[in-house]
Amino acid sequence: MILKVYTNVLLLFLANSVWTRTVRQVYDDLDPEHWSHYTSECPQECFCPPSFPNALYCDNKGLKEIPAIPARIWYLYLQNNLIETLSEKPFVNATHLRWINLNKNKITNNGIESGALSKLKRLLYLFLEDNELEEVPAPLPVSLEQLRLARNKISKIPEGVFSNLENLTMLDLHQNSLLDSALQSDTFQGLNNLMQLNIAKNSLKKMPLSLPANTLQLFLDNNSIEVIPENYFSAIPKVTFLRLNYNKLSDDGIPPNGFNVSSILDLQLSHNQLTKIPPINAHLEHLHLDHNKIKSVNGTQMCPVSIALEEDYGYYGNIPRLRYLRLDGNEIQPPIPLDIMICFRLLQAVVI
Repeated sequence: MILKVYTNVLLLFLANSVWTRTVRQVYDDLDPEHWSHYTSECPQECFCPPSFPNALYCDNKGLKEIPAIPARIWYLYLQNNLIETLSEKPFVNATHLRWINLNKNKITNNGIESGALSKLKRLLYLFLEDNELEEVPAPLPVSLEQLRLARNKISKIPEGVFSNLENLTMLDLHQNSLLDSALQSDTFQGLNNLMQLNIAKNSLKKMPLSLPANTLQLFLDNNSIEVIPENYFSAIPKVTFLRLNYNKLSDDGIPPNGFNVSSILDLQLSHNQLTKIPPINAHLEHLHLDHNKIKSVNGTQMCPVSIALEEDYGYYGNIPRLRYLRLDGNEIQPPIPLDIMICFRLLQAVVI
């Protein structure tokens, strides 16, 4: 299930890229008389591929305003323009919109007309990365599944902005200006189906509170987090991918068994201030501890199960599942201790 979700997210981006190239190739090959029907209602500034009548390409056109969107459009590409405002008027007929890409424009919160977004009742994907937003826009369509707001100037999340977004599975807020004060205990209330939350490259000093229980992927890289609260991950029992690279975690900031969580398969703690390896769970598959202050590795202490007990289980028993271990950038001298190899029999790569 977890692998499937991760794969689907990757395939979504690849499919979009391949689709875009394919559309433009088809456009070049077609005889003009075959696409005259589609261009009759196509905005003059945009490109309407006849083989994909539900898509409208208005990207990289130097646009300052959004043109009127035809009713047949599902996929709208407006990235890399100079658009400052987002009003209701261009979308009056576009009641079937599923996807809007407004990345790399100049949209501000004041430039978004009240209700302009919430009236798009079928919108699933909204891309507003690389704009001039200072807070999460509201209200948003209740139909949304992905909301991407990376690389803005967001320092505020209005109260209740996510309360009705039960369909949202991905929320990307990375590289903004969020402080701990912006994340209240009820900030993420209502996001009952959220699976990926990205708050990397902000100014957090604490782990965010009251995350949705279904969270699978949590990205908190490049903050200033110093402490993991006791039993923090019991509130997100499905978390599988956890990234805390480039923070300020020390041994004292991690409670005993803080990362000994059976759901976590990929744990990234690179570029912190650890001097020893924290206890891990036997289910963990990837562990990144490079560029810390670790001086030595004791495989017997690190092993999540008794090596003697592991012998009793046999090779196909409940042995530790660690496959990738990264320890470079520390003060550890090779060779790799033999007890590491005895414990973690499935190891495929160790970087030291």
